[in-house]
Amino acid sequence: MLLLIGKLVMGMIVTDNVSVRFLVQPGGALKGRIRVPGDKSISHRSIMLGSIAEGITKVSGFLEGEDSLATLNAFRAMGVSIEGPDAGKVTIHGVGLKGLKPPSQPLDLGNSGTSMRLLSGLLAGQAFDVELTGDHSLVSRPMRRVTEPLASMGARIGTTEKGTAPLQIKGGQPLEGIDYNMPVASAQVKSCLLLAGLYANSRTCVREPAPTRDHTERMLAGMGYPVTTENGKVCLQGGGKLMAASIDVPADISSAAFFLVGASIAPGSDLLLEHVGINPTRTGVLEILKLMGADIKVLNRREVGGEPVADLRVRAAQLHGIDIPVEQVPLAIDEFPALFIAAACAQGRTVLTGAEELRVKESDRIQVMADGLQALGAQAEPTADGMIIEGGTLNGGCVDSGGDHRIAMSFAMAGLRASGPIKIDDCANVNTSFPDFVSLASSVGLSVSNE
Repeated sequence: MLLLIGKLVMGMIVTDNVSVRFLVQPGGALKGRIRVPGDKSISHRSIMLGSIAEGITKVSGFLEGEDSLATLNAFRAMGVSIEGPDAGKVTIHGVGLKGLKPPSQPLDLGNSGTSMRLLSGLLAGQAFDVELTGDHSLVSRPMRRVTEPLASMGARIGTTEKGTAPLQIKGGQPLEGIDYNMPVASAQVKSCLLLAGLYANSRTCVREPAPTRDHTERMLAGMGYPVTTENGKVCLQGGGKLMAASIDVPADISSAAFFLVGASIAPGSDLLLEHVGINPTRTGVLEILKLMGADIKVLNRREVGGEPVADLRVRAAQLHGIDIPVEQVPLAIDEFPALFIAAACAQGRTVLTGAEELRVKESDRIQVMADGLQALGAQAEPTADGMIIEGGTLNGGCVDSGGDHRIAMSFAMAGLRASGPIKIDDCANVNTSFPDFVSLASSVGLSVSNE
């Protein structure tokens, strides 16, 4: 029997044994109304910017997953007083741009690439030395994409020979603003450089080759920090001040994506997802599913704390394969594991290109998803920058998630169309973004359990 044994450390669940297996029984439909957990990207940024703002920032809807808690604990370790989280509510007593204190030990960021890449920029301008580390997956991911442009600003950051963490950041380095053209669209790189730019002596500009999520720019502006955005170029001047604000974190569209796909592929489904963030830099999953023939209605549009929000009603529909538009790829980069399941259940061929970023996520999501789909009898051909999937039927079987939370949850939804039970191994990291996934999914009709 496979067990998850956890302990509470500084408010975060730490897994002692990663042998967690999901068992999904075949069939069923998704019905009802649910609110998925808060947006992970916005939760991270609320802690980071609230900590270096002047005054008290109050956050509601905070995602109490391991990744977001890793960021919260990092700032506590640097002297920031943070109350909560308590039912998604967090109170942050900001210390200002220069009020952080040196931590007594390396900052362990667990599995969170967002924490490490954004913090590398924010901490490059501090007066103290600090080391950033994480779990086995995190310390294997590429970090030169942030350390090299930071070095051009004057930062001194040590890495391994492979350009991976642990990162040793040398304090007391004067930073100069840069005008940086990102070779690959990446919200993490953009945000990292903008956060470093807060501490620079001059103006920092980042040009992106395609739109990426803009939560950092929106939150900076909401805290009174001037940011300009024009024709794919984002700029700010260093040396300003952030003022505390109230932040209402909407439900995460990346978490909603599993249910959007599940309800689309399972006959008889009719599901309402409440209070979902529909930031236009994040809605690629909606556009791609609609191109595939999904029946998704966007209801009750509104704006909450500078972020657009809506309720999403999704009903079962016969999906068909498409060539995924390359301009939608950066807008759905985290949702492709779920979209691959949709493609495997669609009629005809789906082709994804331009998504080489998927190979350096929590896992090589192209290869791990292809292996899992093939294990269930699907025709899935991985390519250097995407995948070719022939839609058809899915069998039961055993799948290894590669320790990747999004892959584990995607294959759970595949059970709605499988001909037999699906066992999904290495699912502990679902806690990084969706701690209550099994119970919430079960409440609307997915037959999933921790075996």
